[in-house]
Amino acid sequence: MKLSYQGIQDKQGYAAAQVALPQYDWAKMAEKTAEKPVWVHFGAGNIFRGFIAGLQQRLLNAGLAESGIVAAETFDYDIIDKIYVPHDSMTLMVSLKADGSTQKEVIASIAKGIKANCADEAQWQQLTDVFTAPSLQMASFTITEKGYGVAPADLERGLTPVLAMGKVTALLYERFKAGKLPLTVQSMDNCSHNGDKVKNAVHTYAAKWVEQGLVPAEFLAYVQDETKITFPWSI
Repeated sequence: MKLSYQGIQDKQGYAAAQVALPQYDWAKMAEKTAEKPVWVHFGAGNIFRGFIAGLQQRLLNAGLAESGIVAAETFDYDIIDKIYVPHDSMTLMVSLKADGSTQKEVIASIAKGIKANCADEAQWQQLTDVFTAPSLQMASFTITEKGYGVAPADLERGLTPVLAMGKVTALLYERFKAGKLPLTVQSMDNCSHNGDKVKNAVHTYAAKWVEQGLVPAEFLAYVQDETKITFPWSI
């Protein structure tokens, strides 16, 4: 048994191991996501893969969604190379129940993993393509509270930042240039006023870039316009 698209074709083997499989075709879902991405998530670690991607799997299984999630990693790029790519972005989720038994399921709702790395031209272009798609509805985050930080040194790097919020702002600038397209920017981290943490960071980068003459003032107005870009709180 292998954890991959070809591997899960061994339905008898997985059934014998009591591992539930997705009730949709991963390849078709991935193709649909590439054509019309709807959701990109920053923070490709275990919490996202086990829980958030698990919720999207329920929607896909029920036929309530057609596309999956594009996962973007801003820090540990080895996650993409060593975990996502070899396994077609799939995860084996093992849940421990109160009676000591376990429930096992292959979570396959992630269509693709991408490195959010400005220095990697090919990967950055893939992420830019996602952000400039009119179909995109949400960018979400599980990057821990410190991931929303803004550093003076990063503000001076201009449109090639290294911190997560700088990268997100740079991608929002691409979406602005693509036609001032709307987007929900949704923190899913467990911290107080999490939506404001994203909003304040994005506004800080945008304002600095306007001051530096790197972007037009209209871009700052775009990320401040709640009819275009929203930063909801969540719990």
